[in-house]
Amino acid sequence: MTNSQSSLSYAIRPKVIAKYFGQLLIIQSILILVPMLVAITYGEYHIAIRYLIVFFVVLLLALPTIRLQSPEHIQVNEALVIVSLAFVTSPLFMFYPMSAAGLSIIDTLFEAISAVTTTGLTTIANIEDKPRTFLFARAWMQWYGGLGIVVLSVALLMRHHLAARRLTESSGSENLATTARTHARRMLAVYLALTFLGFIVLLSLSGDGFMALTHSFTSVSTGGFSTYSNSLAGFEKPVIAYVIIGLAVLGAIPLPLYYRAVHNNWREAFNDMELQALLFLGVICTALLTGILYSTTDWDISYAIGQAFLQGFSAQTGAGFSSLEIKGLDDAAKAVLMVSMFIGGGIGSTTGGIKLLRLLILLRLIQALLQRTSMPSHAVSKPRLNGKLLEDDDIQRALLLILLFVAVIMLSWFIFIAFGYPALDSLFEVVSATGTVGLSTGITHTELHPVLKTVLCIDMLMGRLEIVALLVVLYPPTWIGKRMKA
Repeated sequence: MTNSQSSLSYAIRPKVIAKYFGQLLIIQSILILVPMLVAITYGEYHIAIRYLIVFFVVLLLALPTIRLQSPEHIQVNEALVIVSLAFVTSPLFMFYPMSAAGLSIIDTLFEAISAVTTTGLTTIANIEDKPRTFLFARAWMQWYGGLGIVVLSVALLMRHHLAARRLTESSGSENLATTARTHARRMLAVYLALTFLGFIVLLSLSGDGFMALTHSFTSVSTGGFSTYSNSLAGFEKPVIAYVIIGLAVLGAIPLPLYYRAVHNNWREAFNDMELQALLFLGVICTALLTGILYSTTDWDISYAIGQAFLQGFSAQTGAGFSSLEIKGLDDAAKAVLMVSMFIGGGIGSTTGGIKLLRLLILLRLIQALLQRTSMPSHAVSKPRLNGKLLEDDDIQRALLLILLFVAVIMLSWFIFIAFGYPALDSLFEVVSATGTVGLSTGITHTELHPVLKTVLCIDMLMGRLEIVALLVVLYPPTWIGKRMKA
């Protein structure tokens, strides 16, 4: 049994957590400098000072960990704790400078969590009134939050054999830390290339560098924050909205596919089951929405198709950009969007949801069970997916995560219903938060009860960390018990 397979049997080692979390703090301090420079550029010096203060605080927290010795290996539960700490502490560090926008404590924290989890839910009605640095910071957090979850997804999936093989193909190492570093370098190159492509295209179409930069950040990361209150409907040129959704589709594709397409066989990459499933479900969602919109509105068919495409792929990719008011849609349209938000995009992408691979595993398992009803009792048939044998761990973990997603959604939904909100709209809001999508029926606003804002914040963190990471943090043996040597 390898270290990565057995590591959940051991408690975490505090020095290992301190070492790697210290490295993340150093990275975080560097990331904080970017919006500080933006604040200086736009003359928002009072905000720049806040960023500078936070920069020194984070750096001081990181300095004591520099001399700690790097371990020979990192356990899976240690990696999960570090992932959780990264996504929980980042909004806390950004809270002080972001609060300069004049928001309440809970709303500032809500915006920060929505940003770093790449959700895009917001309580702000008129975003155009906020400082440029605030708008940039939200987009910037979504960008590095999206990259972070792709890079750190190795830690989340190392015990999920099929997913790990797909993400770490040809890494040549069983060491989790080494594998994550190799994966990170590859994905950073892909991520930067997609972001640069998005920036150049949007800049050429709009001539607005700030808009192009912020929307390239939030589209490739499938984050969905816009610098316009009415999101995609705020663009004078409709083509810009389609480009943004196109970039979101690129972000929802498993990023390792780009690396394999360039260095191996692009035909093989294009035949990837998750890529095909993403496009197929996006088209199905678009077709269903087209029929619903055309039959429930006075729109002509071409306009209905355009709106259905934008909203359908926005939901399927988890981007959460909106081209129309969700609260005005027919219940059937809301149901279609909820299913798309729940499923999400590919593993190893920036999107949320249960992920397409787990859906495919579930569907293949159902198919195998139905096939067995017509087979002789002594026959042995093991389910396969895309030619690969599905191991018991693959099936169990996929089903468990789907079950956990449903449990979190149901619990949060009951809380919203208890506060008197409509059942369907409440379910839509909770699915959107847990799927880290960001589409809203209008329930999320400044006057929303703090308890419900807190529920949505927890849902966003749960969804981004795929629930398991936070459960590992709360699992007592993670902290107490026998420890391996460093």
